[in-house]
Amino acid sequence: MSLRLASALGLTLLAAPAAAQPGIDAANLADTVRTLASDQFQGRAPGTIGEERTIGYLIGRLQALGLEPAGPDGGWTQPVPLLHTRLGAPETLAFARKDAATPLAFGTDIYLSTLQPKDKAVVANAPLVFVGYGVSAPERGWDDFKGVDLKGKVAVFLINDPDFVAAKGEDAYGKFGGRTMTYYGRWTYKFEEAARRGAIAALIVHDADGVGYGWNVVKSPGGENYGLVQPPEKVTSLALQGWISGETATKLFSGAGQDLAGLRLAARRKTFRPVDLGTTFDAAIPVTQNVVQSRNVLAKISGVKRPDEVVIYGAHWDAYGEGKPDEQGRIYRAGANDDALGVAGLFEIARNFRAAPAPDRTVAFAFWTAEERGLLGSEAYAANPVFRPEKTVANLGLDILQTAGRAKDVVLVGKGQGSLEDDLARFAAQQGRTVSVESLPERGLFYRADHFSLAKRGVPVLLMMGIAGASDLVDGGKEAGQKWVDNYTGKCYHQACDAWSADWNLDGAVQDIELFYHIGNDLARSARWPDWKAGSEFRAIRDKSAAARK
Repeated sequence: MSLRLASALGLTLLAAPAAAQPGIDAANLADTVRTLASDQFQGRAPGTIGEERTIGYLIGRLQALGLEPAGPDGGWTQPVPLLHTRLGAPETLAFARKDAATPLAFGTDIYLSTLQPKDKAVVANAPLVFVGYGVSAPERGWDDFKGVDLKGKVAVFLINDPDFVAAKGEDAYGKFGGRTMTYYGRWTYKFEEAARRGAIAALIVHDADGVGYGWNVVKSPGGENYGLVQPPEKVTSLALQGWISGETATKLFSGAGQDLAGLRLAARRKTFRPVDLGTTFDAAIPVTQNVVQSRNVLAKISGVKRPDEVVIYGAHWDAYGEGKPDEQGRIYRAGANDDALGVAGLFEIARNFRAAPAPDRTVAFAFWTAEERGLLGSEAYAANPVFRPEKTVANLGLDILQTAGRAKDVVLVGKGQGSLEDDLARFAAQQGRTVSVESLPERGLFYRADHFSLAKRGVPVLLMMGIAGASDLVDGGKEAGQKWVDNYTGKCYHQACDAWSADWNLDGAVQDIELFYHIGNDLARSARWPDWKAGSEFRAIRDKSAAARK
């Protein structure tokens, strides 16, 4: 970034990290994180002056590293227009049965948001239909809908997969990975499926075990939502989407003469059919809406032999912007670890590539926007890719790294998905480390980071995420690793205290970043193509483009 641009943005630039010998440098990582997590960047929220400063800083660093712009039309950025909505105080919000209305308290009984660009979200006298887990998976011989018409109705779902708690002998047992969540279990899939079937609203019954977090997390956005700006013909049919609390759901089903516990069991059988709850939903809620102009930042090092074949590294630059002051008076939720540290890792990987001979394949670096708003920057790229998905070798994502020191292992997210996990094991062994599997696969972390947007298009992916499980730390073992995970997720995840700390020990992050550098470097200097493993829901997508890689 030029000094003139920095002055125009009101930004005092810190000096870029000094040049160092190849290898991942912890001091460089620390300098980058301290800068991006500082108050100058105001929490890096999309569409704010914090974004403007962040984009300028990223481009300046990439230019200094000698990378080439990789955005559309030869620029550094890719536009990502976002629809931003926020619900106001409800005028009407109730369930009704036989002309008797039951008012609902927003944030207590029900939580809602909208992704329609309208000034009021309205659902009038719409019948509620319970659709079990709401899964349509012909490849697994499973259909919860049985042809029931949901147009103009409210679909009510259970969270997670049909076999999340299935017992041996039940139809669902083993169909969806057991405790390991598939995409069919994610709330995003359920809203997407409801919209595909023309529902006017979708509600998910909250269950802390099934989703992996409490009601406090569900309601924390306060009725705010972000989505990609869509042409009119592609706007979702859902006027409202959200959750009902477990207690409210129990009362709803009981009042309709249904037993929710019994229906949970029924939903694990192939013979399950949707159940009309004999209840309607009414809502009229004012909406504040606007379009936020945001950007991905894209850079590359062109390959010298096969430049159309691309290895993409990714991290998201955005965080949560300004929030309520914490106990230390900090107001910016600046995401020092989530994901300024990932951004810092990409800079270090790029520096190492630049210090080596040019790769055979192109190596690209994507700094995604709006990950915290629903993987929107990466989804915008995947829908309008700069590099052809069928010729994209792999996407390697960094999103939260452990900061408690060196580890004897590395945690794998998404076991059994792709051959890149074999690369992870091979290069980890060269570091003297083993591979451990994520400790809570039912939380679906594989589907909750930016690499997933490319996975949906068939691109093989690998994610480094430090909160996926307790690292076996050199100093303190698994117990110390779990203590770090609990402290970070319990106190600072998405909070103002996710800030740079001099107490960080970045030796473990250095290991992880080096590991991803070596995996990507090996791919960039070879002709091999990673693939999905048998049973992955993404293998068939990749197989369709196999001819392009011959």
